[in-house]
Amino acid sequence: RIAYAITPLIEFWGDQTVDAITKQTCRAYTTWRKRAPGTVRRELTTLRAALNFAFEEGRLTRVPHVELPEKPEGKDRWLTHHEAARLLNAARTGYANVRLYLPLYIMLGLYTGARPGAILTLRWPQVDLDAGRIDFNPIGTRRTTKRRVKGQPIPRRLLTFLRLAKRRGTDLGYVVHDGGARIKDIGRGWAAAADKPRHRRTGGA
Repeated sequence: RIAYAITPLIEFWGDQTVDAITKQTCRAYTTWRKRAPGTVRRELTTLRAALNFAFEEGRLTRVPHVELPEKPEGKDRWLTHHEAARLLNAARTGYANVRLYLPLYIMLGLYTGARPGAILTLRWPQVDLDAGRIDFNPIGTRRTTKRRVKGQPIPRRLLTFLRLAKRRGTDLGYVVHDGGARIKDIGRGWAAAADKPRHRRTGGA
């Protein structure tokens, strides 16, 4: 996500020096970008973080103010049981290389509400199948403001999925994996599953 954010920032500011970053140019960037306020805000936040890092490293004597678009309201949209079932069905009947991990990823998201990064970095030592609890905070990791829930109960249906998945995994490996390898981006498989039900509905209309 950082790499995606950097690309348009470089395109807009180009070879200009840091003093070219002002309230006016930030507003101009927002207009030029023609994207949702949330997207522009994430990109400018990346720019601000880079400037702060450069200042801390002694590469800058001051940090210019980066004006951000107003933070959009949170989305209040939840999948219905029917939509969740359709999504899972599409994931199970999708491409062969995502069949094993995509349904489990979706189940973890639906039943725990955990963030994508927390799910993709989850390892089996964090899952206690006997006690029926799952901890999205890796041992030795300091808690952040995102507040990943520690030791939350595992719903019965998800527990069944996890037990089946454990048979395909290793004691120390990732819970959601691709042939044992960590999955860094779920985007392609997710998009394919999310798009499939829509095509079916359109085709049957």
